[in-house]
Amino acid sequence: MLKFSAILPLTAVTVLLTACTSAPIDKTSVAIPPVTSAMPAPVTTGTTAAAIKNTDILKPVSFSTLPGWQQDDLTEAWPAFMASCSALRTKPDWREPCAIAKEVEAKDNAAVRLFFESFFVPHQVSNPDGTGEGMITGYYEPLLKGSRKRGGAFQAPLYRTPPDLLTIDLSGLYPELKNLRLRGRVVGNKVVPYASRAEILPALAGKELVWVDDAIDAFFLQIQGSGRVALSDTNEVIRLAYADQNGHPYKSIGRYLVDKGELKLEQASAQGIKEWLLKNPSRQDELLNVNPSVVFFKEEKILDPAIGPKGALGVPLTGQRSIAIDPQFLPLGVPVFLSTTQPNSTRALQKLVVAQDTGGAIRGAVRADYFWGFGNEAGEQAGRMKQRGMLWVLLPKSIN
Repeated sequence: MLKFSAILPLTAVTVLLTACTSAPIDKTSVAIPPVTSAMPAPVTTGTTAAAIKNTDILKPVSFSTLPGWQQDDLTEAWPAFMASCSALRTKPDWREPCAIAKEVEAKDNAAVRLFFESFFVPHQVSNPDGTGEGMITGYYEPLLKGSRKRGGAFQAPLYRTPPDLLTIDLSGLYPELKNLRLRGRVVGNKVVPYASRAEILPALAGKELVWVDDAIDAFFLQIQGSGRVALSDTNEVIRLAYADQNGHPYKSIGRYLVDKGELKLEQASAQGIKEWLLKNPSRQDELLNVNPSVVFFKEEKILDPAIGPKGALGVPLTGQRSIAIDPQFLPLGVPVFLSTTQPNSTRALQKLVVAQDTGGAIRGAVRADYFWGFGNEAGEQAGRMKQRGMLWVLLPKSIN
């Protein structure tokens, strides 16, 4: 077995670290990738609830200070919370609340509210600079039309992980690198960064999982991180789940169009980008190659169409009750009260959600990607969502 800690030269580590570092938050692109399309980290390596308890980004408050807490139907968040318990119940601070949660009447809003108020303390999340507001974007699970064989309208490929892609975890030697993965390939006796989008696609022949009928939809599927494909040749619907990524940081094609003067800031939504591409088909490769990140997929059967894709926590996401967060600041699995507004609106969106995913462009303490669910309507909402918002993390009372 190769021991990369012994053979990786310092220069290679530096280059690869650069390749796997995510881009800054981009306020001109609504379609921000969840971690399923970037660098998922197991919950065992992420920030723990106890760790963030002692940081300056959290301030304990009472439930009465949460705007909209009393109005929220908490029973809608209960399935997402119970899914988190399935992943966290063996952790000391979660054993008691997760055990008692099994006895709570899931359809009784008052009982669910009493449970959270009895076993959790809300903490307002602040950015390191002390500000309490951040960016809230949206994502969803799309449905594409495809085929297992190339032909006719189905000319845009989606790929499985290539066998020469190395994913290297150095956190065992360098704890400060937790939640980061080095990705590269071996050339001779060196490990070098993996190819970017413009370089990689011609070399992936034979690695296709499916072919879909729209290259733009294929690109945005990589941004969403997972999705469903209706296969015309087999009459089945499959899920393509995140498998890996080439190690290059996500770069916003919306920002590129704004910087080039092609779109105004308010037009740089997923819908606006698609409209621009339809009007400028000859510039499609130019635009898509702005983002060097390539996501690879694995196929999963859909046993229950009502169940969402798995997030970074390893449990299925719940539409409008799951969010992606930055695990450098907040722990996966925790309940979070979100206060923001509906897409392109001043109408309040205030509800209990659960941090079950992460994202390559989800960077910062007060930063979340709101999972809208499956299908076209969810996609319309996610594509327009770029709102300001606030977060309160609910931590078990047992955490001192």
